[in-house]
Amino acid sequence: MAGRVQVLAFLHCLTGGSGQQDRDRTTSKMDLQERYEASMVLSGVGDALGYNNGKWEFCRSGEQIHEEVACKGGLEKLDVAEFRVSDDTVMHIATAEALVEDPEESLSELYSRIAQKYIDCMEDMTDRAPGMACVHSVRLLKPKVKNGWMIPFSQTAGGCGAAMRAMCVGLRFPYPNQEAALVAVSVESGRMTHHHPTGYLGALTSALFTAYAVRGTPLVEWGRGLLDTLVTAKEYVRQSGHCVEDNLKHWGYFEKMWKDYLNDRGILDGKSEACFPKNYDVKERDRFYKSVSYSGWGGSSGHDAPMIAYDGLLWAGNSWSRLAQHSFFHGGDSDSTAAIAAAWWGAIYGYTGVPAINHQKLEYRKRLVKLGQRLFELRKKPLQSQ
Repeated sequence: MAGRVQVLAFLHCLTGGSGQQDRDRTTSKMDLQERYEASMVLSGVGDALGYNNGKWEFCRSGEQIHEEVACKGGLEKLDVAEFRVSDDTVMHIATAEALVEDPEESLSELYSRIAQKYIDCMEDMTDRAPGMACVHSVRLLKPKVKNGWMIPFSQTAGGCGAAMRAMCVGLRFPYPNQEAALVAVSVESGRMTHHHPTGYLGALTSALFTAYAVRGTPLVEWGRGLLDTLVTAKEYVRQSGHCVEDNLKHWGYFEKMWKDYLNDRGILDGKSEACFPKNYDVKERDRFYKSVSYSGWGGSSGHDAPMIAYDGLLWAGNSWSRLAQHSFFHGGDSDSTAAIAAAWWGAIYGYTGVPAINHQKLEYRKRLVKLGQRLFELRKKPLQSQ
């Protein structure tokens, strides 16, 4: 009971009116709505292209993937109609649908709804390569039971399955005064399948960076902002009272890996220009992605999936092609890094520079468009804390 009271105090700001004005630095309201739509749709595009019906997600050679892309005529010739989305998009849709279905519900009701959506979406996983952690953990969810969305801590739940589906949380809660809601929802939705800091803090990162993209926060500030937000997240986990000791014991790895990465890029201060190696070709990127991974498969964990996505975004600028080269087509968990990176890119640039063939016939495009529009409409609406 004490833990619940503390969490409600932590989330007190959820019950007040937003009072938040759009702070988009370069775009109008209509532009922002398009960016919301593009964030959802392009996330699915990145997932589908990075997955390539299972062929590229599990290919460990970025050079081979780039050769195959070239043989198909390059990115601008890839017809997304030929590419199924993977489990990443199915679960991202599930998260988003839960967020928009009943904006008047309480926080606990929202968590139960998310849990039910995760259970339901498992019916749509044929040929989509769902992660075993997600499949196993969803079986533990009991959304019709009080707190049945909580599952036990797991020392092996550090994968990227929570990170790949949380970008929509940042679209729902994009503003600074909504940080408590963003932290709570990303952490708890992440813990439903990946109850380990390395796993669910990946969800926090995906959501937070999407919020930064909506606001127009300079890219070099994102990493520093994450480290600052981890302080808030740690306090939230303490106050939740749920497996606190286990969570805090395993907290340090995620934070250390991100500090090391930001230091390597020269942006730990959140101000300096990102530094990349003079030679950062496909082979070198594969080597680097592997070096920041937990087990040698770049992007397969909660810390490095958003890290590789962020690395690609820093390198790409406003070039869709460069983003794809770095975040979609590599010898790691390419569909997850692509889904995350493309969501952020869409939230910044909309569809600018994206070939129509890459997105117009995407599987589930209509659902993703509708969800983007609805998230835009709800972006200022506060949650109920009880």
